[in-house]
Order: sequence, then structure tokens, then C-alpha cells
Amino acid sequence: MESRPLGKTDIHLSPIIMGTWQTGKSMWTGIDDAQSEKAVRAAMDAGITAFDTAEAYGNGHSEKVLGKAIGSRRDEVQILSKVFSNHLKYDQVVGACNRSLKNLGTDYLDLYQIHWPPGSFGAKPVPMEETMRALTDLKDQGKIRAIGVSNFSLDQLKAISEIGPIESLQPPYSLFWRHVEPDTLAWCQANQVTILAYSPMAQGLLTGKFGPDHRFEKGDHRSGNRLFHSDVYPHVQKALEALRSMAEEKGITMAQLALAWVIAKPGVCAIAGARNADQSTDNARAADVRLTDAELETMDRISRPVVDLIDDNPVQWKW
Repeated sequence: MESRPLGKTDIHLSPIIMGTWQTGKSMWTGIDDAQSEKAVRAAMDAGITAFDTAEAYGNGHSEKVLGKAIGSRRDEVQILSKVFSNHLKYDQVVGACNRSLKNLGTDYLDLYQIHWPPGSFGAKPVPMEETMRALTDLKDQGKIRAIGVSNFSLDQLKAISEIGPIESLQPPYSLFWRHVEPDTLAWCQANQVTILAYSPMAQGLLTGKFGPDHRFEKGDHRSGNRLFHSDVYPHVQKALEALRSMAEEKGITMAQLALAWVIAKPGVCAIAGARNADQSTDNARAADVRLTDAELETMDRISRPVVDLIDDNPVQWKW
């Protein structure tokens, strides 16, 4: 699998990154640790080298499962983790990083990201300068190799970039969810800030596995995803019918089609979750899919009725 540079660093990531939110179990249903470990190993075997996790995913459980699965193959991969918005004071950042290192069984992170902007989820706002000072010190100590942010607006990204080097932005980005277009995407491309797109399959919606009458189990946070709401969902289903035909014509899965659309954008990698080994292997194969300009234009046209229904709120969920 090809690799892509992370920002201005000499770190290279696979264009398909394995996401491990589901591995933490919290806010998900039907997740099995043994299957999660197999999913990680299958991803490595298929050429995926980058793995994204966070302290908030199951209160460190995702990190522990990921670290166990990687095991002795640490030198083959890049590990990306995140510090949550309630841990952004200097000592809290350092403590969170040390816990993540212990959970993962490693002595360094390739990328450490601020998960949500200061003040998110009722956390007391912390000056970005204080948080960046902690991150810079961790980098100087060799505990992290690069610094990134997640869920930041363009104004917030510009502000923190004035304080220190930011190599990546992790926003939700898919064919159906395009709040980063055009301004944030263009700014990141112009300033060599890599976009690590999460929910590139719209939390499974773009795989085509959820029919018109689908209902999530109790405890599955995806029930709050605005793409599943009644005013949008019928338009989603109509678009999926057309996308299914495109995938069949190309001899690929709908998941691969969705991921290929994301990574066709310069400077963008796609973070794809997987519950089992088969999903990991399927996701990895998306890196080999090439979409023509005409196909990209067709996908844009198909998705536009859905995209146009979404308001300016960049958060996918209504919790």
C-alpha cells in the first residue's frame, strides 16, 4: 500500500487508517475483544500501517486492546492517540499521555491529537498556549513525534497553528458529510496539514448495510447521527441505491467506493473502523481503487440532495 506524508514531518501513514473507537466498546454494541484484535492484525497484514485511538474510547480500553494486538510489530506501524477536552491543562496532558503510553505498551506515539477544542462537553476552557506547551515538551522528550487536532473549526485550527506546528486535522468527512469543504480542506492543503477523515463511511451508512427500516440497538450512539434522522434518511436511501449500482459496475464493495472517494482528495487519509478481520481486509482494498473524474462528478451529483439537507452544525450527532 502507498503511504502519505503526515503534515510537514517525515512520518508516513497508509491512506487507509484503522479507527478503533468501536474497540473501546463504550457507546457501541456487539463488540468482542478477540475479534477486535483479529481486526487489527488483519489490517496490518493487508498493508494498513496507521491506527487511530483515544483515551476516551472506553476509558483506555481501546488503547489496551490495540496495544495487545500490535504486540511485537510496533516498529511496523504508526499509533495515533488523543487527549480529551477535560485533560488540557499542562499536568493533565502529560498525565493523559503517560497513561496512553502505558495502555498501548509503547514508549512513544507517532501522533498525539487534541480530541475536541477547549471547553467542549462542559470542560473548563484552557488556553491553547498551555496545552501546546505540554505537547511541545512531550515532543521534545520523545514521547510523541507530532501534534494534531480533532474537531477544530478552521478559525480554531488557524489560532493554534500560530502557537506551534500542527500536522493534522481530524474532522468527520464523507460523501454525505462535507463541512470541511471548501474552506478548511483548501487551507489544510495549502498549509500541508493532513486531513485524517473520520466516519468516511458515515458510520457504516455508506456500506449499504442499513435498510430503510433500520433501528439501532439500545446503547448504540449511531442512533443520534443526524444522517439517520427521518427528514434526511429517505434521501440517503435513494442515494445509496445509485451508489450501489456504481460499486457493482466497478466490481467493488460500497465501503470501498466510499473510502476511495475520500482518499482521492489530495492530502487526505480515511480512518475506517472494523469490527472483525473481514472488514479490515475489505477496507484496506479501497487503497487500490481508482476513481475517474467522471465517476467523482457522478458521486457528487448523487450525494448532493443529502448534503444540501445538512445544516451548518459540524457535529454529526444530536445527543
